[in-house]
Amino acid sequence: MNANTNAAPTPAARRGSRWLPRTLASRLSLILLSGLLIAHALSFGLLFYERYTAATSMLMSNLEQDVVVAVNLLDRLPPQERERWLPLLRRRTFHYMLDDGAADAAARNEPPVSGTSQDMAAMIASALGPRYPTRANAVPGDGEHFQVHLKLSDGAAMVIDVRPSVMPLAKWLPYVLAIQLALLLLCTWAAVRLTTRPLGRLAKAAETLHPAGEGERLPVGGPTEVAQAITAFNAMQDRIAHYMRERLQILAAISHDLQTPITRMQLRAEAMDESSERDKMFDDLGQMQHLVREGIAYARSAHGASEPAVRIDLNAFLDSLVCDYLDTDRPVSFAGRVDGPVTTRPHALRRIVGNLIDNAIHYAGAAELELDHDPAGGVRIQVRDRGPGIPQDELGKVMQPFYRLETSRNRSTGGTGLGLAIAQQLAESIGATLVLRNRDGGGLEAILRIAGPVAARP
Repeated sequence: MNANTNAAPTPAARRGSRWLPRTLASRLSLILLSGLLIAHALSFGLLFYERYTAATSMLMSNLEQDVVVAVNLLDRLPPQERERWLPLLRRRTFHYMLDDGAADAAARNEPPVSGTSQDMAAMIASALGPRYPTRANAVPGDGEHFQVHLKLSDGAAMVIDVRPSVMPLAKWLPYVLAIQLALLLLCTWAAVRLTTRPLGRLAKAAETLHPAGEGERLPVGGPTEVAQAITAFNAMQDRIAHYMRERLQILAAISHDLQTPITRMQLRAEAMDESSERDKMFDDLGQMQHLVREGIAYARSAHGASEPAVRIDLNAFLDSLVCDYLDTDRPVSFAGRVDGPVTTRPHALRRIVGNLIDNAIHYAGAAELELDHDPAGGVRIQVRDRGPGIPQDELGKVMQPFYRLETSRNRSTGGTGLGLAIAQQLAESIGATLVLRNRDGGGLEAILRIAGPVAARP
């Protein structure tokens, strides 16, 4: 295996991913939604700028034409008729007054501040021409406000009161924008869901992948890329199952064929005279015979899932197993119970629990078996001992085939390194999980969790 496979992420990689969501769906949603929102914001900004420019130009043009018409009309009307025309000439952003305007004399000397007000005041002066000299001043208060003062031909004072207000957007446009944003969110969610759903199915199938080829096979469908990935996954699953069957067949064949020469050697040893060498040979042949049998058992354990699952009374099942040990004077205690039957593969389960009990008796002299409900769901079977335990960094390794500790659990004590490997493989074949951990005060605890609901008793 490549040494970099389990390497920890570098600080730069951690800093780079700190600001990103953890799931692929969240990252795709963030990327798509951010891109769509930026594009939408740019489009809205360009539209707003274009509408603002057009509205300002229209406001200036209307003001220029309206002011020329209104001033000339009021100048030609008799003074007593002018007041009656003022409401008719009133507009949204400006109106006319026949007085001196702002009452504050100081305010009359303040020129317009903003560029728009200055442009509008200059435009009015240019439109009226030299016949009507004008003077503009800002009006204090909220918002942009200025007045243009002039005198009619008869010397009467007149003021054009202007409140520039450009409305580039219609009142209904914000609602349209809100609907567009909702559609963006909906389309982003739909696109991400369509993209990540096949990946979720693929991940689920990978989690249930079984070396014997009994995992879930994905139906081929969807876009071309997804269909190709599913086809490749199914083909990979078939290849793994083929390689596993081939290796297990080789292991079983070698283990089986070794029994014949071992038996011949035992017969020849029996024909030898009594001696210490003869006893040592018998001892070596016994260990070889045990290793061969364990190899055959390990090869067969890969096919544990072929056993049909049935409902069993787990309390009675384990009690019968413990009684078999007690009948042979091996100290095994049993405590706890569960309500209702459990659906599992009994032969495989018996071999798992038996291997764990044998392991505890071999290294501690006694075993403690306990059955209860698992807080995470299903049932939990615990096999404990007070033996030497296993070093913390070796707990995961002892599940590997032919792995033996070099301390008390070595070949000289009869261990082959296959008991826990067989239990682990059978646990996977029945859909259970097997975990080892050291006990407080010394000893080892094996926890077998069988998932699934416990059926209620009739």
